[in-house]
This record gives sequence, structure tokens and C-alpha cells, in this order.
Amino acid sequence: MPPERRKEYVAQTPNISSPDGRVGLLLPGLGAVATTVVAGVEAVRQGLAEPVGSLSQMNTIRLGKRTEGRAPLIRDLVSIARLDQLVFGAWDPIPDNAYESAVNAGVLDRHQHLDPIRDFLSSVEPMSAVFDTAYVKRLDGPNRKQAGNKMELAEALREDIRRFKADHDCARVVMIWCGSTEIFQRAGPAHADIEAFEQAMYNNDPAIAPSMVYAYAAILEGVPYANGAPNLSADVPALEALALERGVPIAGKDFKTGQTLMKTILAPGLKARMIGVNGWFSTNILGNRDGAVLDDPESFKTKEESKLGVLDYILQPEMYPQLYGDIYHKVRINYYPPRGDDKEGWDNLDIFGWLGYPMQIKVDFLCRDSILAAPIVLDLALFLDLAGRAGLGGIQEWLSFYFKSPHVPEGLYPEHDLFIQHWKLKNTLRWLAGEEQITHLGREYYE
Repeated sequence: MPPERRKEYVAQTPNISSPDGRVGLLLPGLGAVATTVVAGVEAVRQGLAEPVGSLSQMNTIRLGKRTEGRAPLIRDLVSIARLDQLVFGAWDPIPDNAYESAVNAGVLDRHQHLDPIRDFLSSVEPMSAVFDTAYVKRLDGPNRKQAGNKMELAEALREDIRRFKADHDCARVVMIWCGSTEIFQRAGPAHADIEAFEQAMYNNDPAIAPSMVYAYAAILEGVPYANGAPNLSADVPALEALALERGVPIAGKDFKTGQTLMKTILAPGLKARMIGVNGWFSTNILGNRDGAVLDDPESFKTKEESKLGVLDYILQPEMYPQLYGDIYHKVRINYYPPRGDDKEGWDNLDIFGWLGYPMQIKVDFLCRDSILAAPIVLDLALFLDLAGRAGLGGIQEWLSFYFKSPHVPEGLYPEHDLFIQHWKLKNTLRWLAGEEQITHLGREYYE
């Protein structure tokens, strides 16, 4: 009797509502990353620059056989919103408008990219923030909401969302956390279900961090939410369940930009060739607001956890103990104010090959953190809006490509391999467009 065949799961292509209408992009945190996004999108809209790094704007996607020559731009395949539909809003404890904040961040050239759009940037003024120095110790500002408890703070955020949507005539809104890294936390009883979560908010429980208040408010308002920092936010059972119940897309966490981007490129290549790794030492210097925040040990612990997990999931030492079972992995982040937003990441890899002979790889990545993060925010905003219009509620694992610590359901390990993530992203877009999946089997060319 033949063995029972595994039944393939084939999801039905969803109906996607119209992309027409203004789309509000709300950004908790109006620092270096957020202002680089806002200024960059406006610069592209005015023809001053190209959206380099954005898959949604510049990447093509193959359809069908290689011999068919079908490779439209992603933005032409799926019904994503256009850049001229985006309207920006933000919250921040520092009251500087987007122009002032961008000048202070020093990411973009003031004369080339900021002054030509000064009026536009100056019009983006941050709303008062839900912020607490107990969670971000190296940052403070006067533009903060006051309330009796965290539930009242959430209600104030919900009112901000509704008011912004009405004032700017938005058809839809998306929220992406661009705030600083909060102190390290693990999910606990307060996060177990929505009843416990809401009671904890009424009780001002310290287990409920500001980013969770934003995520809660967004989900209740039907606003897709992504977390660009490594701290807990929407990735707790209570908010995961709430997002699924309400049909709201959520994604995270921690934008994959500098050193971790390089790890998720290099590590899959070493594993593909079965090249062993004895050690991987990583250190960083950076000087922007993020660097100052990460100079606090409790915030660094959150970032360290995000960065350290990548290699374990890619290299799978439990499957290949002779190659990766004894790897020494160390991560360091050093605050160095003169560097500003121009982060430098050094990596030293001690590897070994045939018969155990040692070799080394050294990488010195002089990157610009916010320049790498900005197109991620843009893509996430457009893809989350697409997911919302397609009725895809809950965790959007297909967006793992953009994150250091991909958000997955409990019991499912996250996929960190950049190339598998890219494949997953594009196959999801093909599915949403009603096109065939690409398997790369290729037998059709030889039969």
C-alpha cells in the first residue's frame, strides 16, 4: 500500500479592497529614522531623489517561467498605495518638528535634502507622547501625555488616531514604531490574555511598556502595527490574540539594518557550503539618539537578545554540532558621539574548512543606520496597508525579511535566513496577486 501523501495547504487568494484614498503613516518616535523616512518620501515625491533600498518601489518580481520574460515592478503587480497618498504624523517626547529633528539628527544633508522641503517638514509636528523614562533611561522631553493610568493613555492615543485620520481625510492608517529601544522584558502574567493585559493597564503595571500601549491603541482602532525596535510590543499573547480577533495585521521586530543584515547574508552562505564557524565577534560604534539609549545596560540587553539569536536559528548547531556546536558569539555596542548616525560594525569570523583547516573573514561595515532603515519603514507601511485591505489579520510572518527578530506564533521557530525570507515575501506577493508560486525546481525547462 503506498504511503499516505501529505496534504498540501493551499490558501485561497483573498479579495483585496481598493488602495484609493489617503494613507496616514503614524510614527511613534520622530528621531533619526522617522525624519529620514518622512524627508526621503517627500524628496522622492518632488523628484529630488530615488527610493533606493525600497523593494516596494524599485524591485521587480518574476512571474511564471524564466522564458516568459514577465518581471513587473512589485508596485505594478499588487495594489499598494502610491507615495503621493501618504500623510505623516508622529508622537515624540521632544517637541521639535520634523525639520528641526532632522537637522539635529544629521542624517540627511541640510542643503541638498532638508532645506528644499523645509515647509513640508516643519508642518509635521509631534503629538504628545506616551513616554516613561523608566523604560528609556537616556532620553527625556516635556512633550508627554499625563493620565491617571495606562488605559487612559491608550484612550488618549486612540483619540489622536481618530483626530489625525479626520483632520487629514485618511481612508486608512498604519502605525510603525520608530521609537527608542526600551528596557529588556519577558512576557509574563500581565501579557497572557487581553483581560489580564487591560487590568494591568488600569493598575499601571510596569509590565506594560509604552510601546505596548501604542500597539494596543492601534489594534483597537483597526490600524496595522509594526515594531521597529527589539523590545516587547505587540509580540505578547494578549495583543497577538487581539490582532487576530480584530483582523489587524501586526509585524516585528527590530529593523534589520547594519551588522545583523550582514550576518543574515553571510551566515546562510557559510551554512550552504557546510563551512564551520568557531567564533563570531561583533562590535559596533554609533553616536545618534539610538546609541545614547543603548548606552544604558537595560536597553542594551534588549538589543543584545535580538542580535544574538540570529546565528543560532540560521546555523542550527543542534543539527550540525561538528560545524557550529561550539561557536563563540559575542556582540558589543559602544556609544561614540562623534560618529553620529554613521554606524561602524566590525565582525571577525573564525571559520574552518576541509579537514578542519582554519580561515578568517573580517568585515568592516561603515553604514548609515537610518539610511538603511528608512526604506524598510516605507515598505512596511505599504505592505501592511495591503495586508489590511486583504483581510490578513494577526502576525504577518511574510514580512520577516525586514526584521532582526521576526515575529512568529508561539511554538514556531523564526526564519532568519535573508534569502528564505525574501523568497517568502515574494511568494506571498505572488499569491496576493493570484499568480503561481515560484519553486525554482526548473524541471519544466528540461522535459
